[in-house]
Amino acid sequence: MESHRHNHDHGTTNRGRPLALALAITSIYFIAEVVGGILTNSLALLSDAGHMFSDIAALALSLVAFRVARRPITTTRTFGYHRFEILAALLNGLTLWLIVGAIFHAAYHRISDPPEVQSVGMLVVATIGLVVNVTAGLILYGSQRESLNIRGAFLHVVGDALGSVGAIAAGLIMLLTEWYLADPIISIFIGVIILYTSWELVKDSVNILLQGVPKEIELDKLKLELEQINGVTNVHDLHVWAVTSGVFTISVHAVVEKTVANDHVLERMERLLADRFHIHHSTIQIEHQNRESRELTAF
Repeated sequence: MESHRHNHDHGTTNRGRPLALALAITSIYFIAEVVGGILTNSLALLSDAGHMFSDIAALALSLVAFRVARRPITTTRTFGYHRFEILAALLNGLTLWLIVGAIFHAAYHRISDPPEVQSVGMLVVATIGLVVNVTAGLILYGSQRESLNIRGAFLHVVGDALGSVGAIAAGLIMLLTEWYLADPIISIFIGVIILYTSWELVKDSVNILLQGVPKEIELDKLKLELEQINGVTNVHDLHVWAVTSGVFTISVHAVVEKTVANDHVLERMERLLADRFHIHHSTIQIEHQNRESRELTAF
């Protein structure tokens, strides 16, 4: 006997609104920061502007991903298009790494011969940028825990906010001491922080795409609790994976005593999976075990 339980309403309907608002705010400020970076000759500011451009692309990609994910299930896409969100999250994470590489390259060349930077103009532009980034981050913060897609966009904005903080710090140091080496050094420091914060995003995205066990679920604990259900003697061929962020799926074979009703076991297993592990998409294969012969019979 086999039971299938599906729930394809994954709640992506309203999460695109914060992305659209953050995208609008970020796009408006991007042009001002590029002009400011060129006029002040600041690598930290231009690095921040480059990262902000990636924010625009990341937010736009995330927004498109949500629209695509809402497309209906088809005969060739039986899980729908929810994985597109994970692809967008992975692309956003890898884009962050490319940006960091560009920052490191530019900083390397400036360390040997740091140019003069107009510190006052740099401070003004970076301060405004910080306000913009904090605003966009607050808009996305409430949703980023629910979706890797939004988390990718959120980390872009956080990285950009760190860039603005670094640019402000570099501007203050250069204004007070005229030590222009602070500009590339702080840029490198910002890059390291971005790498650190984006690692988890890339790792989680790859884990979902490889159908790994979600980090929210302890497989050994899940197996133990299933086997503690009355009448269940063993579970095997246990597979748990995520379709997208927070949407977990399980496939399992359960060996059940022959005297126990199948429906009773299935109901308890499905309730346990939903209540304890938030798994609402389950495929359970029941196999009967004769107490005397210990032979398995699949239904």
